[in-house]
Amino acid sequence: MPRTPPVLRRIRRVVLARRRWWAAVLVAVAVTAGLQSQAPDPPPRQSLLVVARDLPGDRPLRPSDVTVAQVSAELVPRGALRSPDQAVGRSPVGPLRAGEPLTDVRVLGPSMLAAHPDRVALAVRIGDAATLALLRVGDRVDLLAADPQRSGPATVAAAAVPVLAIPRSSRDEAGLVSGGLLVVAADQTTALRLAGLGVTKYLSFTLSH
Repeated sequence: MPRTPPVLRRIRRVVLARRRWWAAVLVAVAVTAGLQSQAPDPPPRQSLLVVARDLPGDRPLRPSDVTVAQVSAELVPRGALRSPDQAVGRSPVGPLRAGEPLTDVRVLGPSMLAAHPDRVALAVRIGDAATLALLRVGDRVDLLAADPQRSGPATVAAAAVPVLAIPRSSRDEAGLVSGGLLVVAADQTTALRLAGLGVTKYLSFTLSH
């Protein structure tokens, strides 16, 4: 019977001496493979357009204001914008926070004014944000202006202006509600008047027929 070469005998001794270690390694590999085979597939991801930095909301969006993020499909909100082409050049309806998803109701588009060709879209701040829950897009409102420092009567600042959008309420840095934004369609003269009143007056509304 031929003798086993010395090299093979040494390899055999090494393997036998470490057989427990090798057995443990093989068991770990088998367990890992089993767990990986049973792990659920990662959720699908989709592109989502988000705000790149805090924006005041007083000018049209620029290419540097937005970025595309990849998120789980379940986190994509309704009406989400997917690419910069859908947002650049359009004006936000109010201030935006970095990382906020952009949706069709957070930016103004040509379709919002399609039924009002002789008007411009204007965002006005209503003093009592809670009252905005009474409104729906398409309602017509009379905007009222009152001096918060005096007890005089309110005046009608704009009559029967249509509501284009009702953005979510914004908050100041202290986290206190500072009013709610309402986007309306107004003629150029009325828009300029409302812009001035919004700085010094407390604005509210009544539903119009």
